[in-house]
Amino acid sequence: MGAAFCCLLWGSAYPAIKNGYEIFQIATDDLAGKIVFAGYRFVIAGLLLLVFASLQGKSVVRLSRQQFSQLALLGVTQTAIQYIFFYIGLAYTTGVKGSIMNATGTFFSVLLAHFIYQNDKLSINKVVGCVLGFAGVMVVNFNSQLMDFSFSLMGDGFVVLAAFILSAASLYGKRISQTMDATIMTGWQLAIGGLVLTIGGYASGGTLAFHGWESVAILGYLALLSSVAFALWSLLLKHNRVGMIAPFNFLIPVSGAVLSAIFLQESILEWRYALALVLVCFGIWRVNVVRR
Repeated sequence: MGAAFCCLLWGSAYPAIKNGYEIFQIATDDLAGKIVFAGYRFVIAGLLLLVFASLQGKSVVRLSRQQFSQLALLGVTQTAIQYIFFYIGLAYTTGVKGSIMNATGTFFSVLLAHFIYQNDKLSINKVVGCVLGFAGVMVVNFNSQLMDFSFSLMGDGFVVLAAFILSAASLYGKRISQTMDATIMTGWQLAIGGLVLTIGGYASGGTLAFHGWESVAILGYLALLSSVAFALWSLLLKHNRVGMIAPFNFLIPVSGAVLSAIFLQESILEWRYALALVLVCFGIWRVNVVRR
């Protein structure tokens, strides 16, 4: 139940972000405004995680110069650069399509791990899973009559690029986590990355105007979902085998698509979306199958 709840929270980010654009009155072409919006979210999320770690009795400030440099690099790549592409991409595509396209991150991670780690090579299950997953991404870009292939570079392309950057940065983060508490590491990288986004957005002419309690609520929710989901996921991984938890990742594109259909009134009843979800979810499950 805990793993499913985490994936539900992560999936809800797609409609929440797009609703946030409307509530904050951020225009589609206001890229700097989107970056400021993302920056606020991750600064708050990072601080929440650091407070959570402090309440557990962990020291969040005893960092060596090397550790801080590593966290800064991770924050710039995994949070700042990745979410610049993600937030811009999501503005130019639908929540349903974006949640499916972003699932490519799982398959990028599998492919990158093959070339980086000696003990994480491609297997038949992983190859089949990757093929099915990328096939699902291809399907969702065709129209209902299979006569036209529609792929927006600023929309779909940026979401896929964000997924690739996240996969590469996560492998670097995995190495750092061997020498540092995972909660502290994520808290700092979110806060640093969020600060870079906020400063960069304001420097580019962006602003963020609050419009009543709805603005505070949507920003607070987005920050909480990042911090709560990560804290709970880390706790689950601590007390359970990775093989038991990782397959639940298939729920992220499902919940993202369903919640986008509910809250954004987007269509999910087309056969291509159903087929794409089945292929992507089965692919994610397949790459996480562990042979006994």
